[in-house]
Amino acid sequence: MFWESFRITGSAMAEIFILGAIGFFLVKKNVLGDACLDALSRLTIDITLPLLIFCQLIKNFSFSLYPNWWLFPLLSVAVTVAGLVMGGIFCGLIRGQQHKSQFLSLIAFQNSGYLPLVLIAALLPADKAAVMFIYLFLFLLGFNSLIFSLGIYMLASSKADKFEWLSLFSPPVVATIIGLTGVFLGIDKIFPDFIFRPFKLIGDSTMPLAMLVVGGNLAQIRLGNIDKKAMALMSALKLFILPLLGMFLIIKLKLPELIGLLILLELAVPPATTLSVITRHYKKEDLLISQGIFFGHILSLITLPIFLSLYFILTQIK
Repeated sequence: MFWESFRITGSAMAEIFILGAIGFFLVKKNVLGDACLDALSRLTIDITLPLLIFCQLIKNFSFSLYPNWWLFPLLSVAVTVAGLVMGGIFCGLIRGQQHKSQFLSLIAFQNSGYLPLVLIAALLPADKAAVMFIYLFLFLLGFNSLIFSLGIYMLASSKADKFEWLSLFSPPVVATIIGLTGVFLGIDKIFPDFIFRPFKLIGDSTMPLAMLVVGGNLAQIRLGNIDKKAMALMSALKLFILPLLGMFLIIKLKLPELIGLLILLELAVPPATTLSVITRHYKKEDLLISQGIFFGHILSLITLPIFLSLYFILTQIK
C-alpha cells in the first residue's frame, strides 16, 4: 500500500512538473518574456479561473444535497489559520517584511485543488471518490475566497497601503458569489448549454496556464539567491510538522475517515502554485514564492506519500 501510494502521488506530481517545465524552457529559450508572462497571469486570474469556479458551482453544487455545506469553507479557514499560526511562531527567524509575508503565504496557502483532485481520483474507489470530490469542491469555496482576498492582501500590499475592501472582491471571489447566487435562484437548471460549454472549455485551461506562469517564474530564479534558511524552515513546517499534527488530531478526535483524509491532504500538499501567479499579476518582487513552490513540490514527492500511506494503514480505507 505504501509503495502504491508513493507511485500514484509521484505520477500526479509529475504531470504538474511537466507543465511547469514547459514554461521554464519557454522562458529560458526566450520564447516567453516578461510581457507574455504578465499577460498569461492576468488571463488566468481575471478570466479562466473565474470561469472554472462558476462552471463547477453551476454544474455540481446543490444546497439541498449538502445542507451542511458551510462547514467545509469553515474547515478551509481553519487549515489556513493553522498555517498562519505555525508560520507566525517562526516568522521572527525571517528577515524583511516582504520576506515574512511571502514566507507566511507559502505556509498558509496550499495546492488545495489540483493535486488533491488527482490523488482522490487515483487513490479511492468510485463511490468514495464521488463523495470526496464534493467535500473538496465545498472546501475550495472557502479557500478561493481566502487566497484571492487575504492572500492578495498579504502578497500585494505594503505597510504604507491602506486596506481596501474592494480587494476582497477579486474576479475569482466574484465568480464564487455569482455561482452560489445562481444555484440558490435556480438559474443553474435553465443555464443554456451553448453558453456553459465554451465557459467550461476556457475554465479548464486554468491549470496549464497557471503552471506555465509558475515554470516561467522558476526560470528567472538564480540558484545563488536561494534563501536556504527560509526554504528549510518552510519545508519543515509545511510538509512535516503541520500534517503530523493534523494526523494526530484526526486520529485523536476519531473524525470520519473521508473528512480526515481531506484535512490531511490539505495539510500535507505543497504550497499553492497560484501564489506565483498572484505575485506576478500584482507586479511584486518574487523573493520566496517560486523557490517555495519549487522545493515544496520536490520534497513532497517523499513526504506526501508517507503521510497518505500511514493514514490509509491507520484508518484502513478501502
